[in-house]
Amino acid sequence: MCGITALLLADQNQMASPELFEGLGMLQHRGQDAAGIITCGNKGRLYQIKGSGMVRDVFDQPKLEQLVGNMGVGHVRYPTAGTSSSSEAQPFYVNSPYGITFAHNGNLVNADELREYLDKDAHRHINTDSDSELLLNIFANNLQKTGKSRINEEDIFSAIKGIFDVCHGGYSCVAMIAGFGIIGFRDPNGIRPIGFAKRQSQSPGCGMDYMFASESVVCDGCSFSDFEDLKPGEAVIVNKNRTVTRRELVPNANFTPCIFEYVYFSRPDSIIDGISVYKCRLAMGEALADEVARKLGADMDIDVIIPVPDTSRVAALQTAYKLDITYREGFIKNRYIGRTFIMPGQALRKKTVRRKFNAMSLEFAGKNVLIVDDSIVRGTTSKEIVQMAREAGAKKVYLASCAPAIRYPNVYGIDMPSPLELVAYNKTEDEIAVALGADRVFFQSLEGLVASCQKFNPSIKSWDAAVFDGKYVTGRVDAAYLQHLENLRADDKKSTEDLQSPEVLGLHNFNLQLK
Repeated sequence: MCGITALLLADQNQMASPELFEGLGMLQHRGQDAAGIITCGNKGRLYQIKGSGMVRDVFDQPKLEQLVGNMGVGHVRYPTAGTSSSSEAQPFYVNSPYGITFAHNGNLVNADELREYLDKDAHRHINTDSDSELLLNIFANNLQKTGKSRINEEDIFSAIKGIFDVCHGGYSCVAMIAGFGIIGFRDPNGIRPIGFAKRQSQSPGCGMDYMFASESVVCDGCSFSDFEDLKPGEAVIVNKNRTVTRRELVPNANFTPCIFEYVYFSRPDSIIDGISVYKCRLAMGEALADEVARKLGADMDIDVIIPVPDTSRVAALQTAYKLDITYREGFIKNRYIGRTFIMPGQALRKKTVRRKFNAMSLEFAGKNVLIVDDSIVRGTTSKEIVQMAREAGAKKVYLASCAPAIRYPNVYGIDMPSPLELVAYNKTEDEIAVALGADRVFFQSLEGLVASCQKFNPSIKSWDAAVFDGKYVTGRVDAAYLQHLENLRADDKKSTEDLQSPEVLGLHNFNLQLK
Protein backbone atom coordinates (compact mmCIF):
# COMPACT_ATOMS: atom_id res chain seq x y z
CA MET A 1 0.00 0.00 0.00
CA CYS A 2 1.39 3.39 -1.02
CA GLY A 3 0.45 7.05 -1.13
CA ILE A 4 0.68 9.21 -4.25
CA THR A 5 0.28 12.88 -5.05
CA ALA A 6 0.90 15.30 -7.94
CA LEU A 7 0.75 19.08 -8.05
CA LEU A 8 0.70 21.76 -10.74
CA LEU A 9 0.92 25.41 -9.67
CA ALA A 10 -0.42 28.17 -11.90
CA ASP A 11 2.46 30.52 -11.07
CA GLN A 12 5.49 29.18 -12.90
CA ASN A 13 7.78 31.07 -10.53
CA GLN A 14 6.50 29.12 -7.51
CA MET A 15 7.99 25.81 -6.32
CA ALA A 16 5.80 22.74 -5.96
CA SER A 17 8.19 20.82 -3.70
CA PRO A 18 7.18 22.27 -0.28
CA GLU A 19 3.54 21.31 -0.73
CA LEU A 20 4.41 17.93 -2.22
CA PHE A 21 6.50 17.35 0.90
CA GLU A 22 3.58 18.36 3.13
CA GLY A 23 1.25 16.14 1.14
CA LEU A 24 3.51 13.12 1.54
CA GLY A 25 3.63 13.78 5.27
CA MET A 26 -0.17 13.56 5.34
CA LEU A 27 0.07 10.23 3.49
CA GLN A 28 2.81 8.80 5.70
CA HIS A 29 0.35 6.29 7.19
CA ARG A 30 0.14 4.62 3.76
CA GLY A 31 3.86 3.82 3.51
CA GLN A 32 6.94 4.19 5.69
CA ASP A 33 9.58 2.35 3.68
CA ALA A 34 10.62 5.05 1.21
CA ALA A 35 9.66 8.47 -0.13
CA GLY A 36 10.41 10.50 -3.24
CA ILE A 37 9.62 13.64 -5.20
CA ILE A 38 10.41 14.59 -8.80
CA THR A 39 9.71 18.13 -10.04
CA CYS A 40 9.83 19.79 -13.44
CA GLY A 41 11.38 23.22 -13.98
CA ASN A 42 12.26 25.45 -16.91
CA LYS A 43 12.89 23.82 -20.29
CA GLY A 44 11.36 20.60 -19.00
CA ARG A 45 14.32 19.81 -16.74
CA LEU A 46 13.59 17.27 -14.00
CA TYR A 47 14.90 17.25 -10.45
CA GLN A 48 14.55 14.33 -8.04
CA ILE A 49 15.24 13.33 -4.47
CA LYS A 50 14.18 9.97 -3.09
CA GLY A 51 15.40 7.36 -0.65
CA SER A 52 14.55 4.91 2.10
CA GLY A 53 12.85 6.00 5.29
CA MET A 54 10.13 8.33 6.50
CA VAL A 55 9.31 11.57 4.68
CA ARG A 56 11.07 13.63 7.35
CA ASP A 57 14.21 11.48 6.97
CA VAL A 58 14.45 11.75 3.20
CA PHE A 59 13.81 15.51 2.89
CA ASP A 60 14.99 18.65 4.61
CA GLN A 61 14.91 22.33 3.66
CA PRO A 62 18.13 22.35 1.56
CA LYS A 63 16.99 19.30 -0.39
CA LEU A 64 13.53 20.74 -1.02
CA GLU A 65 15.13 23.91 -2.35
CA GLN A 66 16.91 21.82 -4.98
CA LEU A 67 13.59 20.50 -6.31
CA VAL A 68 12.98 23.28 -8.79
CA GLY A 69 9.75 23.74 -10.71
CA ASN A 70 6.04 24.49 -10.42
CA MET A 71 4.87 20.92 -10.94
CA GLY A 72 5.84 17.53 -9.63
CA VAL A 73 4.84 14.10 -8.35
CA GLY A 74 5.45 12.45 -4.97
CA HIS A 75 5.23 8.97 -3.48
CA VAL A 76 5.47 7.16 -0.13
CA ARG A 77 6.09 3.44 -0.37
CA TYR A 78 5.44 0.27 1.50
CA PRO A 79 6.71 -2.70 -0.53
CA THR A 80 4.13 -5.28 -1.61
CA ALA A 81 6.14 -6.57 -4.56
CA GLY A 82 9.86 -6.66 -5.09
CA THR A 83 12.16 -5.74 -2.22
CA SER A 84 12.67 -2.89 0.21
CA SER A 85 15.71 -1.70 -1.73
CA SER A 86 16.18 2.05 -2.25
CA SER A 87 16.30 1.32 -5.96
CA GLU A 88 12.54 0.81 -5.88
CA ALA A 89 11.76 4.12 -4.21
CA GLN A 90 9.41 6.10 -6.44
CA PRO A 91 8.65 8.10 -8.53
CA PHE A 92 10.25 6.29 -11.46
CA TYR A 93 11.52 8.03 -14.61
CA VAL A 94 12.11 7.19 -18.26
CA ASN A 95 13.69 9.70 -20.61
CA SER A 96 12.10 8.28 -23.76
CA PRO A 97 9.67 9.28 -24.93
CA TYR A 98 9.10 12.83 -23.70
CA GLY A 99 10.55 12.45 -20.19
CA ILE A 100 7.92 10.69 -18.07
CA THR A 101 7.85 10.40 -14.27
CA PHE A 102 5.44 7.99 -12.64
CA ALA A 103 4.15 6.95 -9.20
CA HIS A 104 1.73 4.15 -8.44
CA ASN A 105 -0.32 2.62 -5.63
CA GLY A 106 -1.52 -0.96 -6.01
CA ASN A 107 -0.48 -4.27 -7.52
CA LEU A 108 -0.75 -6.08 -10.86
CA VAL A 109 -1.82 -9.72 -11.15
CA ASN A 110 -0.22 -10.27 -14.58
CA ALA A 111 3.20 -8.75 -13.92
CA ASP A 112 5.15 -11.69 -15.36
CA GLU A 113 3.18 -11.55 -18.60
CA LEU A 114 3.81 -7.79 -18.92
CA ARG A 115 7.50 -8.17 -18.16
CA GLU A 116 7.84 -10.73 -20.95
CA TYR A 117 5.95 -8.49 -23.38
CA LEU A 118 8.16 -5.49 -22.59
CA ASP A 119 11.28 -7.57 -23.07
CA LYS A 120 10.43 -9.56 -26.19
CA ASP A 121 8.07 -7.25 -28.05
CA ALA A 122 8.60 -3.68 -26.83
CA HIS A 123 12.36 -4.17 -26.23
CA ARG A 124 12.25 -2.05 -23.06
CA HIS A 125 14.62 -2.87 -20.22
CA ILE A 126 13.05 -3.38 -16.77
CA ASN A 127 15.54 -2.68 -14.01
CA THR A 128 13.61 -3.64 -10.85
CA ASP A 129 10.92 -6.02 -9.63
CA SER A 130 8.45 -3.19 -9.09
CA ASP A 131 5.01 -3.26 -10.76
CA SER A 132 5.28 0.51 -11.01
CA GLU A 133 8.14 0.25 -13.47
CA LEU A 134 6.03 -2.10 -15.59
CA LEU A 135 3.12 0.35 -15.67
CA LEU A 136 5.46 3.21 -16.52
CA ASN A 137 7.03 1.31 -19.42
CA ILE A 138 3.69 0.16 -20.81
CA PHE A 139 2.61 3.82 -20.74
CA ALA A 140 5.86 4.97 -22.33
CA ASN A 141 5.71 2.30 -25.01
CA ASN A 142 2.14 3.26 -25.90
CA LEU A 143 3.16 6.90 -26.27
CA GLN A 144 6.22 5.90 -28.29
CA LYS A 145 3.91 4.34 -30.88
CA THR A 146 2.56 7.79 -31.81
CA GLY A 147 5.87 8.60 -33.48
CA LYS A 148 5.29 12.30 -32.72
CA SER A 149 7.79 14.84 -31.51
CA ARG A 150 5.01 16.49 -29.45
CA ILE A 151 1.92 14.76 -28.07
CA ASN A 152 -1.52 15.99 -27.07
CA GLU A 153 -4.30 14.90 -24.72
CA GLU A 154 -5.78 12.46 -27.23
CA ASP A 155 -2.47 10.64 -27.47
CA ILE A 156 -2.28 10.39 -23.67
CA PHE A 157 -5.84 9.09 -23.33
CA SER A 158 -5.09 6.48 -25.99
CA ALA A 159 -1.93 5.40 -24.14
CA ILE A 160 -3.81 5.08 -20.83
CA LYS A 161 -6.58 3.12 -22.52
CA GLY A 162 -3.84 0.78 -23.69
CA ILE A 163 -2.76 0.34 -20.05
CA PHE A 164 -6.32 -0.58 -19.04
CA ASP A 165 -6.47 -3.13 -21.85
CA VAL A 166 -3.42 -5.12 -20.72
CA CYS A 167 -2.68 -4.28 -17.05
CA HIS A 168 -4.90 -6.26 -14.69
CA GLY A 169 -5.10 -5.57 -10.98
CA GLY A 170 -5.78 -2.69 -8.64
CA TYR A 171 -3.90 0.56 -9.25
CA SER A 172 -4.11 4.31 -9.05
CA CYS A 173 -1.38 6.31 -10.73
CA VAL A 174 -0.01 9.82 -11.18
CA ALA A 175 2.38 10.81 -13.93
CA MET A 176 4.15 13.92 -15.17
CA ILE A 177 5.37 14.54 -18.70
CA ALA A 178 8.24 17.01 -18.83
CA GLY A 179 7.06 20.41 -20.01
CA PHE A 180 3.51 19.13 -20.60
CA GLY A 181 1.61 18.62 -17.34
CA ILE A 182 0.38 16.12 -14.77
CA ILE A 183 -1.93 13.10 -15.13
CA GLY A 184 -3.96 10.90 -12.81
CA PHE A 185 -5.83 7.69 -13.57
CA ARG A 186 -7.58 4.83 -11.78
CA ASP A 187 -7.93 1.14 -12.62
CA PRO A 188 -11.13 -0.06 -14.36
CA ASN A 189 -12.51 -1.48 -11.10
CA GLY A 190 -11.64 1.58 -9.03
CA ILE A 191 -10.00 -0.64 -6.41
CA ARG A 192 -7.35 1.82 -5.28
CA PRO A 193 -8.38 5.41 -4.46
CA ILE A 194 -7.34 8.68 -6.10
CA GLY A 195 -8.97 12.06 -6.53
CA PHE A 196 -8.12 15.62 -7.54
CA ALA A 197 -8.94 19.12 -6.39
CA LYS A 198 -8.30 22.75 -7.26
CA ARG A 199 -7.76 26.14 -5.62
CA GLN A 200 -7.20 29.71 -6.63
CA SER A 201 -3.49 30.49 -7.02
CA GLN A 202 -1.98 32.61 -4.27
CA SER A 203 -0.41 34.71 -7.03
CA PRO A 204 -2.99 37.23 -8.31
CA GLY A 205 -4.14 36.75 -11.88
CA CYS A 206 -2.46 33.37 -12.40
CA GLY A 207 -5.52 31.13 -12.32
CA MET A 208 -6.02 27.74 -10.64
CA ASP A 209 -3.66 25.25 -9.00
CA TYR A 210 -4.43 21.51 -9.28
CA MET A 211 -3.55 18.53 -7.09
CA PHE A 212 -4.01 14.74 -7.27
CA ALA A 213 -3.83 12.63 -4.10
CA SER A 214 -4.66 9.19 -2.75
CA GLU A 215 -6.86 10.73 -0.05
CA SER A 216 -8.89 13.91 0.24
CA VAL A 217 -7.14 14.88 3.48
CA VAL A 218 -4.05 15.91 1.49
CA CYS A 219 -6.02 18.37 -0.59
CA ASP A 220 -7.86 19.65 2.49
CA GLY A 221 -4.56 20.21 4.31
CA CYS A 222 -3.15 22.17 1.36
CA SER A 223 -6.29 24.36 1.10
CA PHE A 224 -7.61 22.79 -2.10
CA SER A 225 -11.36 22.46 -2.57
CA ASP A 226 -13.92 20.70 -4.78
CA PHE A 227 -12.24 17.31 -4.29
CA GLU A 228 -13.51 14.73 -6.78
CA ASP A 229 -12.76 11.01 -6.81
CA LEU A 230 -11.71 9.65 -10.17
CA LYS A 231 -14.20 7.16 -11.50
CA PRO A 232 -13.13 3.61 -12.36
CA GLY A 233 -11.27 3.62 -15.66
CA GLU A 234 -11.09 7.42 -15.70
CA ALA A 235 -8.08 9.57 -16.57
CA VAL A 236 -7.62 13.28 -15.85
CA ILE A 237 -4.99 15.44 -17.59
CA VAL A 238 -3.95 18.89 -16.41
CA ASN A 239 -1.61 20.54 -18.90
CA LYS A 240 0.87 23.32 -18.17
CA ASN A 241 -1.73 25.91 -19.20
CA ARG A 242 -4.05 24.50 -16.47
CA THR A 243 -6.53 23.13 -18.99
CA VAL A 244 -8.26 20.12 -17.41
CA THR A 245 -9.40 17.26 -19.65
CA ARG A 246 -11.02 14.16 -18.22
CA ARG A 247 -12.41 11.02 -19.80
CA GLU A 248 -13.88 7.69 -18.72
CA LEU A 249 -11.98 5.23 -20.88
CA VAL A 250 -13.74 2.02 -19.82
CA PRO A 251 -17.46 1.99 -20.62
CA ASN A 252 -19.72 0.27 -18.08
CA ALA A 253 -16.85 -0.21 -15.65
CA ASN A 254 -17.54 -2.53 -12.70
CA PHE A 255 -16.93 -0.26 -9.71
CA THR A 256 -15.59 -2.32 -6.78
CA PRO A 257 -13.54 -0.13 -4.41
CA CYS A 258 -11.41 -1.78 -1.73
CA ILE A 259 -13.40 -2.01 1.51
CA PHE A 260 -10.22 -2.38 3.59
CA GLU A 261 -9.45 1.29 2.89
CA TYR A 262 -12.30 2.15 5.28
CA VAL A 263 -11.35 -0.46 7.86
CA TYR A 264 -7.69 0.41 8.26
CA PHE A 265 -5.66 2.25 5.69
CA SER A 266 -7.31 5.61 5.15
CA ARG A 267 -7.24 8.45 7.65
CA PRO A 268 -10.57 9.01 9.44
CA ASP A 269 -10.72 12.61 8.20
CA SER A 270 -10.62 11.48 4.57
CA ILE A 271 -13.62 11.15 2.29
CA ILE A 272 -13.21 8.41 -0.30
CA ASP A 273 -15.74 7.80 -3.06
CA GLY A 274 -18.19 10.06 -1.29
CA ILE A 275 -17.94 8.16 2.00
CA SER A 276 -16.62 9.71 5.21
CA VAL A 277 -14.14 7.23 6.69
CA TYR A 278 -15.00 8.57 10.15
CA LYS A 279 -18.75 8.00 9.76
CA CYS A 280 -18.07 4.60 8.26
CA ARG A 281 -16.06 3.55 11.31
CA LEU A 282 -18.79 4.81 13.65
CA ALA A 283 -21.22 2.56 11.77
CA MET A 284 -18.76 -0.35 12.05
CA GLY A 285 -18.74 0.17 15.82
CA GLU A 286 -22.53 -0.02 16.00
CA ALA A 287 -22.64 -3.17 13.89
CA LEU A 288 -19.88 -4.72 16.02
CA ALA A 289 -21.89 -3.95 19.17
CA ASP A 290 -24.84 -5.87 17.72
CA GLU A 291 -22.56 -8.82 16.95
CA VAL A 292 -21.09 -8.89 20.47
CA ALA A 293 -24.53 -8.58 22.10
CA ARG A 294 -25.93 -11.37 19.92
CA LYS A 295 -23.10 -13.77 20.73
CA LEU A 296 -22.78 -13.09 24.45
CA GLY A 297 -26.50 -12.72 25.10
CA ALA A 298 -27.32 -13.30 28.75
CA ASP A 299 -23.63 -13.95 29.48
CA MET A 300 -22.76 -10.28 28.87
CA ASP A 301 -20.15 -9.58 31.56
CA ILE A 302 -17.98 -6.89 29.98
CA ASP A 303 -16.90 -4.19 32.44
CA VAL A 304 -14.98 -1.89 30.10
CA ILE A 305 -14.28 -1.40 26.39
CA ILE A 306 -10.76 -0.40 25.39
CA PRO A 307 -9.51 0.37 21.85
CA VAL A 308 -6.18 -0.51 20.30
CA PRO A 309 -4.93 2.95 19.27
CA ASP A 310 -5.34 4.63 16.88
CA THR A 311 -7.47 3.32 14.02
CA SER A 312 -10.05 1.49 16.17
CA ARG A 313 -10.83 4.38 18.53
CA VAL A 314 -13.79 5.70 16.57
CA ALA A 315 -15.45 2.28 16.25
CA ALA A 316 -14.70 1.30 19.86
CA LEU A 317 -16.31 4.49 21.16
CA GLN A 318 -19.49 3.76 19.24
CA THR A 319 -19.45 0.11 20.34
CA ALA A 320 -19.30 1.24 23.97
CA TYR A 321 -22.11 3.76 23.42
CA LYS A 322 -24.36 1.17 21.78
CA LEU A 323 -23.73 -1.45 24.50
CA ASP A 324 -23.92 1.18 27.29
CA ILE A 325 -20.58 0.01 28.68
CA THR A 326 -17.78 2.25 29.98
CA TYR A 327 -15.16 3.28 27.40
CA ARG A 328 -11.58 3.77 28.58
CA GLU A 329 -8.15 4.39 27.06
CA GLY A 330 -6.13 1.50 28.48
CA PHE A 331 -3.23 1.42 26.03
CA ILE A 332 -0.86 4.35 25.72
CA LYS A 333 0.77 4.55 22.32
CA ASN A 334 4.26 5.70 21.49
CA ARG A 335 3.49 7.93 18.50
CA TYR A 336 7.03 7.73 17.20
CA ILE A 337 6.77 4.05 16.26
CA GLY A 338 5.41 3.21 12.81
CA ARG A 339 2.30 1.19 11.95
CA THR A 340 3.14 -2.44 12.74
CA PHE A 341 0.89 -3.90 10.03
CA ILE A 342 2.86 -2.23 7.25
CA MET A 343 6.28 -3.07 8.67
CA PRO A 344 8.16 -5.62 6.55
CA GLY A 345 9.05 -8.80 8.40
CA GLN A 346 7.23 -10.70 11.16
CA ALA A 347 10.13 -10.50 13.61
CA LEU A 348 10.25 -6.70 13.34
CA ARG A 349 6.48 -6.40 13.76
CA LYS A 350 6.49 -8.56 16.91
CA LYS A 351 9.41 -6.74 18.48
CA THR A 352 7.78 -3.39 17.79
CA VAL A 353 4.40 -4.08 19.43
CA ARG A 354 5.57 -3.76 23.04
CA ARG A 355 7.69 -0.76 22.20
CA LYS A 356 4.61 0.83 20.68
CA PHE A 357 1.99 0.16 23.38
CA ASN A 358 1.95 0.25 27.17
CA ALA A 359 -0.99 -1.10 29.19
CA MET A 360 -2.19 0.92 32.21
CA SER A 361 -2.97 -1.49 35.05
CA LEU A 362 -5.57 0.77 36.63
CA GLU A 363 -7.87 0.27 33.62
CA PHE A 364 -7.39 -3.51 33.44
CA ALA A 365 -6.93 -4.82 36.99
CA GLY A 366 -9.80 -7.02 38.12
CA LYS A 367 -11.99 -6.27 35.07
CA ASN A 368 -13.51 -8.20 32.19
CA VAL A 369 -12.21 -6.27 29.19
CA LEU A 370 -13.41 -6.06 25.59
CA ILE A 371 -10.49 -4.91 23.43
CA VAL A 372 -11.58 -3.50 20.07
CA ASP A 373 -9.24 -3.50 17.07
CA ASP A 374 -9.88 -2.50 13.46
CA SER A 375 -8.87 -5.92 12.13
CA ILE A 376 -6.86 -9.02 12.97
CA VAL A 377 -4.43 -9.95 10.23
CA ARG A 378 -1.36 -11.90 11.25
CA GLY A 379 -2.31 -11.72 14.92
CA THR A 380 1.10 -10.32 15.89
CA THR A 381 -0.27 -7.22 17.57
CA SER A 382 -3.39 -8.96 18.90
CA LYS A 383 -1.52 -11.74 20.70
CA GLU A 384 0.83 -9.30 22.39
CA ILE A 385 -2.03 -6.95 23.26
CA VAL A 386 -4.00 -9.77 24.92
CA GLN A 387 -0.95 -10.84 26.89
CA MET A 388 -0.29 -7.26 28.00
CA ALA A 389 -3.90 -6.98 29.21
CA ARG A 390 -3.51 -10.14 31.27
CA GLU A 391 -0.22 -8.95 32.72
CA ALA A 392 -2.01 -5.71 33.69
CA GLY A 393 -4.49 -7.73 35.76
CA ALA A 394 -7.51 -8.32 33.52
CA LYS A 395 -9.80 -11.17 34.66
CA LYS A 396 -11.15 -11.92 31.19
CA VAL A 397 -9.92 -10.62 27.86
CA TYR A 398 -12.34 -10.52 24.95
CA LEU A 399 -11.09 -9.35 21.56
CA ALA A 400 -13.39 -7.83 18.93
CA SER A 401 -12.53 -7.00 15.32
CA CYS A 402 -14.35 -4.31 13.33
CA ALA A 403 -13.64 -6.41 10.23
CA PRO A 404 -14.54 -10.01 9.41
CA ALA A 405 -11.92 -12.73 9.78
CA ILE A 406 -9.20 -12.30 7.15
CA ARG A 407 -8.73 -15.73 5.58
CA TYR A 408 -7.47 -14.98 2.06
CA PRO A 409 -4.46 -13.21 0.57
CA ASN A 410 -4.74 -9.77 -0.98
CA VAL A 411 -3.44 -9.32 -4.53
CA TYR A 412 -4.22 -5.64 -5.10
CA GLY A 413 -1.54 -3.88 -3.07
CA ILE A 414 -1.97 -4.87 0.59
CA ASP A 415 0.83 -6.94 2.09
CA MET A 416 -1.09 -9.94 3.41
CA PRO A 417 -0.28 -12.41 0.66
CA SER A 418 0.53 -15.68 2.39
CA PRO A 419 -2.47 -17.52 3.89
CA LEU A 420 -0.12 -19.23 6.34
CA GLU A 421 0.65 -15.80 7.82
CA LEU A 422 -3.04 -15.10 8.53
CA VAL A 423 -4.08 -16.09 12.04
CA ALA A 424 -7.66 -16.86 10.88
CA TYR A 425 -6.61 -19.14 8.03
CA ASN A 426 -8.38 -22.52 8.35
CA LYS A 427 -9.43 -21.74 11.94
CA THR A 428 -12.75 -21.36 13.73
CA GLU A 429 -13.37 -18.41 16.06
CA ASP A 430 -12.66 -20.64 19.08
CA GLU A 431 -9.37 -21.77 17.54
CA ILE A 432 -8.42 -18.17 16.79
CA ALA A 433 -9.15 -17.23 20.42
CA VAL A 434 -6.82 -20.00 21.59
CA ALA A 435 -4.09 -18.89 19.16
CA LEU A 436 -4.32 -15.32 20.44
CA GLY A 437 -4.70 -16.24 24.12
CA ALA A 438 -8.10 -14.52 24.41
CA ASP A 439 -11.15 -15.81 26.23
CA ARG A 440 -13.28 -15.14 23.16
CA VAL A 441 -12.97 -13.33 19.85
CA PHE A 442 -15.74 -11.55 17.96
CA PHE A 443 -15.62 -10.68 14.27
CA GLN A 444 -17.79 -8.27 12.36
CA SER A 445 -19.92 -10.00 9.74
CA LEU A 446 -19.15 -9.20 6.11
CA GLU A 447 -22.78 -8.13 5.66
CA GLY A 448 -22.41 -5.73 8.59
CA LEU A 449 -19.18 -4.29 7.21
CA VAL A 450 -20.62 -3.75 3.74
CA ALA A 451 -23.74 -2.13 5.19
CA SER A 452 -21.58 0.19 7.32
CA CYS A 453 -19.92 1.55 4.18
CA GLN A 454 -22.71 1.29 1.63
CA LYS A 455 -25.22 3.27 3.70
CA PHE A 456 -23.21 6.41 2.99
CA ASN A 457 -23.06 5.84 -0.78
CA PRO A 458 -25.77 3.46 -1.98
CA SER A 459 -24.63 3.90 -5.59
CA ILE A 460 -21.69 1.56 -4.85
CA LYS A 461 -23.22 -1.86 -5.43
CA SER A 462 -20.19 -4.10 -4.99
CA TRP A 463 -16.86 -4.07 -3.16
CA ASP A 464 -13.44 -5.65 -3.32
CA ALA A 465 -13.62 -7.76 -0.14
CA ALA A 466 -11.33 -10.54 -1.35
CA VAL A 467 -9.44 -10.84 1.94
CA PHE A 468 -12.74 -11.83 3.57
CA ASP A 469 -14.54 -13.82 0.88
CA GLY A 470 -11.79 -14.91 -1.54
CA LYS A 471 -13.53 -13.34 -4.56
CA TYR A 472 -11.06 -11.49 -6.81
CA VAL A 473 -12.95 -8.95 -8.91
CA THR A 474 -10.37 -8.64 -11.71
CA GLY A 475 -10.18 -12.34 -12.49
CA ARG A 476 -6.86 -13.95 -13.49
CA VAL A 477 -6.28 -15.05 -9.89
CA ASP A 478 -6.12 -18.83 -9.52
CA ALA A 479 -4.42 -21.28 -7.16
CA ALA A 480 -1.21 -21.25 -9.22
CA TYR A 481 -1.02 -17.46 -9.07
CA LEU A 482 -1.66 -17.40 -5.32
CA GLN A 483 1.08 -19.98 -4.78
CA HIS A 484 3.44 -17.91 -6.92
CA LEU A 485 2.59 -14.83 -4.87
CA GLU A 486 3.12 -16.70 -1.62
CA ASN A 487 6.57 -17.82 -2.76
CA LEU A 488 7.41 -14.32 -3.93
CA ARG A 489 6.29 -12.40 -0.88
CA ALA A 490 6.59 -14.72 2.11
CA ASP A 491 8.15 -12.93 5.04
CA ASP A 492 11.16 -15.23 5.24
CA LYS A 493 11.92 -14.72 1.54
CA LYS A 494 11.42 -10.96 1.77
CA SER A 495 13.78 -10.72 4.71
CA THR A 496 16.43 -12.72 2.84
CA GLU A 497 16.08 -10.61 -0.30
CA ASP A 498 16.32 -7.40 1.68
CA LEU A 499 19.63 -8.55 3.12
CA GLN A 500 21.06 -9.76 -0.18
CA SER A 501 19.63 -7.32 -2.71
CA PRO A 502 22.27 -4.82 -3.87
CA GLU A 503 21.24 -1.29 -4.73
CA VAL A 504 20.45 -0.78 -8.40
CA LEU A 505 22.34 2.15 -9.81
CA GLY A 506 20.75 4.96 -11.76
CA LEU A 507 17.13 4.82 -10.64
CA HIS A 508 17.35 6.04 -7.08
CA ASN A 509 20.29 8.44 -6.90
CA PHE A 510 19.64 10.30 -3.68
CA ASN A 511 20.17 13.80 -5.02
CA LEU A 512 20.15 13.37 -8.77
CA GLN A 513 19.48 16.34 -11.04
CA LEU A 514 18.26 15.10 -14.40
CA LYS A 515 19.24 17.54 -17.15
